[in-house]
Amino acid sequence: MSTTTTELLKGAAELFPDEVVTQAHVRHLDLPAGAGRFALITLDNGFDHTKPTTFGPGSLANLNAAIDQVEKEAAEGTIVGVGITGKPFIFAVGADLKGVEILKRHEDALAIGKGGHDVFKRLAGLAVPTFAYYNGAAMGGGVEVGLHCSYRTVSKALPAFSLPEVFLGLVPGWGGCTLLPNLIGADRAVSVIIENSLNQNKQLKGKQVFELGIADALFEGADFLEQSLVWTASVLNGTVKVERPEIDRGEGWDAAVARGLAIADSKVHGAAPAAYRALEIVAAAKDGDLQKGFDAEDKALADLIMGGELRSGIYAFNLVQKRGKRPAGAPDKNLARPVTKVGVVGAGLMASQLALLFLRRLEVPVVLTDIDQERVDKGVSYVHGEIDKLLLKGRVNQDKANRLKALVTGVLDKAEGFADADFIIEAVFEEIGVKQQVFAEVEAVAPAHAILATNTSSLSVTEMASKLKHPERVVGFHFFNPVAILPLLEIVRGEQTDDASLATAFGVAKKLKKTAVLVKDAPAFVVNRILTRFMGEIQNVIDEGTPVPVAEKAVEPLGLPMSPLVLLELVGPAIGLHVSETLNRAFPDRFTVSPNLKAVVEAGKRGFYVYDSGKPELDPEVAALLKQGDSVLTEEQVRARVLDAVAQEIGLMLDEGVVAEAQDVDLCLITGAGWPFHLGGITPYLDREGVSERVNGKRFLEQGLASVPA
Repeated sequence: MSTTTTELLKGAAELFPDEVVTQAHVRHLDLPAGAGRFALITLDNGFDHTKPTTFGPGSLANLNAAIDQVEKEAAEGTIVGVGITGKPFIFAVGADLKGVEILKRHEDALAIGKGGHDVFKRLAGLAVPTFAYYNGAAMGGGVEVGLHCSYRTVSKALPAFSLPEVFLGLVPGWGGCTLLPNLIGADRAVSVIIENSLNQNKQLKGKQVFELGIADALFEGADFLEQSLVWTASVLNGTVKVERPEIDRGEGWDAAVARGLAIADSKVHGAAPAAYRALEIVAAAKDGDLQKGFDAEDKALADLIMGGELRSGIYAFNLVQKRGKRPAGAPDKNLARPVTKVGVVGAGLMASQLALLFLRRLEVPVVLTDIDQERVDKGVSYVHGEIDKLLLKGRVNQDKANRLKALVTGVLDKAEGFADADFIIEAVFEEIGVKQQVFAEVEAVAPAHAILATNTSSLSVTEMASKLKHPERVVGFHFFNPVAILPLLEIVRGEQTDDASLATAFGVAKKLKKTAVLVKDAPAFVVNRILTRFMGEIQNVIDEGTPVPVAEKAVEPLGLPMSPLVLLELVGPAIGLHVSETLNRAFPDRFTVSPNLKAVVEAGKRGFYVYDSGKPELDPEVAALLKQGDSVLTEEQVRARVLDAVAQEIGLMLDEGVVAEAQDVDLCLITGAGWPFHLGGITPYLDREGVSERVNGKRFLEQGLASVPA
C-alpha cells in the first residue's frame, strides 16, 4: 500500500480513538489433496458475536498489514492462495458508523472511502487466487471485501447478508456499486443495492446469496470452513471450474438502472440522494472500468457523509438498535412480575391479533372473552388459522403448532377465564364508558396482582382506571396495526400506575419483541397526536379550497411510505374522525374536525380513492361530497403550513413531558408509523429545513446529533 494511504488511515485513526479495532490474524495450513500451502486471514475484534466485527481506520490498517505479509509470500511462491473469513457467526458488518458520525471535513470523509478501496483492492492484485468464506453475518464493507476476491463461498447458516448503505443514506462505497453489477449483472445488483435496502433493509440468507451468483459455492454451517477449503483445493487443482454467466452490458443494464430509479422514486420521492448516487455509479460501471467506479464511489461516499441524510440515517439506526432496547424512563426491571397466563377482552380482529402475538412470543395460556359464543369461537378460530399458516410456511413444526393451539381458548365467563390470569388486555370499542365497564368487570374477578392493560389509541388511561379499587395496576399498552409487523408499543403510565405494574408491562413488551416507549397519559399519546395534527392540516387546506392532488403532492418531499389520504384509508376514516374529535375536545385551538371527513364517514366510504385503473383516483362519489372554499394554496405553501403545525405540536408535547426527549418522538414515528428512516424520523428533518427555529425559536436536537458536528 502506498505511503499516502498509510498516512490517510493513520490520520483517520487519530480522529477515532475509541474504535473497536478488528485484528486480521494470518495462519497457514496445507490444503487437502496436496493442493499446497495456503494463507488464511481471520477477521476478529476479540469479542463474541454480540459485538460484530467492523472496519474502522485501525482495522483497515491491520488488514493491510496482513495483506503485506501474504503479498510477499505470494510473490515468493510459498503460498498457492489466500482466504479471508470471520470469527464464529460473524464475517464482518462493514464500516464502523461511530467513526463516520464524528467526521467534520470532506477530506476526512474522502480518506475513509479511499482507504477502504486501497486496502480491499490489494486482494484482487495478489499473485495468487483469493477466496472469501462468508461464514456468518456479512454487511456493507464485509460483503465488499469479499467482492474483491477471486472466489467466494457462503454458509447455508448465514442469517444476514446485505448492502444496507442506501437504507442509511450512503452508497456501497468500497466496491459494491462497481463490482457487484460486474459480477452478477446490473438487474440483480439493483435488487441488492437499491430494492432490498429501501425495503426496510431486507437481508439475504446464505442460499439466496449463492442463487444470486454472489457466492460460487454453498456449504452447510456445521463444517463450512472445512468444506470451503476442500472446494478451494479443487479449484486450485483445476478439478472444479467456476463458470459465471455472461453479463448483459446492453439494454438489460440500462433497463436495470431504470428499474432502480422507479424503485427509488416510489420509496423516497427524490427526498434522499443516496439511492440516486448509487444508481449513477451502477450506470457508469457498465463499461467495466473498475478504477473509475472506485473513484466515483469515493466521491459519493464523502459527499453523503457530509450530508444531513446520512447523519439522520445513523441517528435513526441508533434509536432503533440502542434507545429502542433501553427505553427512557422505564422502571427497574427487577420489579416486574412473572406472566404465566394472559387474558384478552374482545375477540374481534385486533383482539385476535393480540392473542396470536402473546401466544407466539410468551407461549403461555391465552384466553379470549366476548359478548357471545359466536364471536369467541371466531376469535379462537382466527388464531388457529394463523398457526396453520405458520405450519404451512415451515415457521413452526407440527408439535409446536399443536401446543400453541392447545394454549388458546375462549370463554364467555370472565370469572372462569381470568381468575388466574397475570396480564389482561382489553381491545374493545373505543369509548370511555365501555372500557370503564369492562375494567370494572375484570377487576371483580382477576387476581390482585394482575395487570390490567388497555389498547386504547387516544383515550385517557387515568380516566379509564378512575372508578377502580386498584387504579395503580392499569397501564396503557397501545399497539399499532398490523400488530405483527409494526414494532412500536406505546406504554402509557396513568396518574396512579405504580412501578411494579409498569415494569411488568415493559417486561412483557420485551418478550413480545416490541419497541416500547414510555409515554405520559396525554390525549392520543405520541403517534396518533402527531399524525392527526399532520392529517388535520392536509384536510384543512382541502376544506378551504386547495385541490386534493395538490395537497397530497405537497408532502411528497418528506419521502413518506404513502400519501396522507392513502394512510387515512389504511387507518380507516371513521377511526381518523374519532381521534380528531377526541383531540378537538382536548385542544380545540389546534385540532379541527373536518366537515368533509365527517361527510365521507357518514356516507360509509372506506376512503377518498378508487383504484379502478390500478392507481389511486379520487372517488367521484367522494368528490361530490366535498364542500370546498375558494382559498387555493401552492404545494410549497401547503408543505410549509403542515410542517409548521407538526413542529408546533412536537414542541408542545415536549413541553408537556409526553415523552422524555425528541428522540422518543422520532423512535415512535419510525417504528409505529413507518416514518422514513433516512429522515431520522421527523425532528432532524424539521431542524435541517429550518422549521424548528422558525416555529419554536430553537432546534429539537443539538448540532452533531443527526447532523454534521459544528
